[in-house]
Amino acid sequence: MLKINMFSTADKVKGQGVGSAYLELVKLLSNRAKNKLSVEINKYRKADISHYHTINFPFFLSTFFSFLGRKIGYVHFLPETLEGSLKIPQPFRSIFYHYVIAFYKRMDHLVVVNPTFIPKLEAYGIKKEDITYIPNFVSRTEFYESSAEEKKKLRLKYGYTKKFIVLGVGQIQERKGLFDFIELAKRLPNIQFIWAGGFSFGRITDGYSELKKVVDNPPENLSFPGIVDRNKLVDYYNLSDVFLLPSYSELFPMSILESFSTGTPVLLRDLDLYPAIIEDDYVPAKDVNEMFDKLVELESSPEMITHFQEVARSAAAYYSEDRLVKIWEDFYWEQAKEGK
Repeated sequence: MLKINMFSTADKVKGQGVGSAYLELVKLLSNRAKNKLSVEINKYRKADISHYHTINFPFFLSTFFSFLGRKIGYVHFLPETLEGSLKIPQPFRSIFYHYVIAFYKRMDHLVVVNPTFIPKLEAYGIKKEDITYIPNFVSRTEFYESSAEEKKKLRLKYGYTKKFIVLGVGQIQERKGLFDFIELAKRLPNIQFIWAGGFSFGRITDGYSELKKVVDNPPENLSFPGIVDRNKLVDYYNLSDVFLLPSYSELFPMSILESFSTGTPVLLRDLDLYPAIIEDDYVPAKDVNEMFDKLVELESSPEMITHFQEVARSAAAYYSEDRLVKIWEDFYWEQAKEGK
C-alpha cells in the first residue's frame, strides 16, 4: 500500500474551485482506493508521495525533507491566470509570482488540469516530461440530475418565477466576466439570472468596489445568493435552464463539470483552452454580444436545450469517478517507482 500525504489549505476559503477539486480527489481516493492508498492530510509523516495542492510557505519549506517521498505539485494557477483575480500591489506582485514558479520547480512532478498549461510551464523552464495532464471530475452522488417535477419544486422553493433561468457559479471577480453577466441581465429582463458565489478574498478582489455596488443593488432579474454550500449548489444547477461562464481566464472550472453532471447545457466564452478538454460539449460565444444571441436562441429553442442536455450527460460520463480513480492510482504508483 502506498502512503500518500496530501498538503492543502484550499478548503479554508469557501467558494473557490481549488478547494472543490481538492475535496473531490481526497474523497474519491478515500472511498474508492482505500485498499491501495493510505491518505493522510497535512501530516509530516514518512511517505511514498507528498501531493501539494496549495503553495503555502510552510509547505515550501517541507519540500526539503527527503522522508516525505516524491513531491507532486498540483498546478491550479499560473502567474498570468491571477491577473484580474486579485489586486496585489508592486513589488509584492512580482515577488509572489516568482514564488509561485519557485514552488512548482521544487516539485519532482507536476499535474495540470488542462493540457494547454504544459507549454506555459515549459516556458518557465520546467521539462515537459515532468508534467502530467489529469482532468478534474465531480462526484455524481453530490451533483446529479433531478426529475422535471423536482426541478419545478426547486424553483418554487428558492422563489424563482421566470420561465427561463441562467446560472453562473464562481467567485465574484472581474476575471470571471461578471460585468458581462450583469450586462446580459440588463439586456434580457425577461430572463432570470443567478450568480452563486461571493467575494472569497474580500476587498483585494479585482473590481471589488464596482461589483459590490451591483451585488448590493442588482437589477430585478439578477440574484446574488452568495457563496452556496456544495450540498445546496446542486439545486441551483437543477433549477436552471443554462449554465453561463463568461470568464476571461480559466484552467478547468469545476463548475463546468458540475453542470455536465446535472445535465445542464453549458454556454462559455470561447477561450483557447476549452477545445483541448471539452470540444463540442458546450455552446461557444466570443463576446457579450454573441452570448446575448446564444441566450435568445436557447430560450426560444427547446430542441437546442434538449440537445445540449444530452451533450452534458455524455460529457459527465467521460469525466466520471470510475475512470479518474484508475488514472490517479496508476499515476501515484508510477511516481512512487520513479521516487525509488
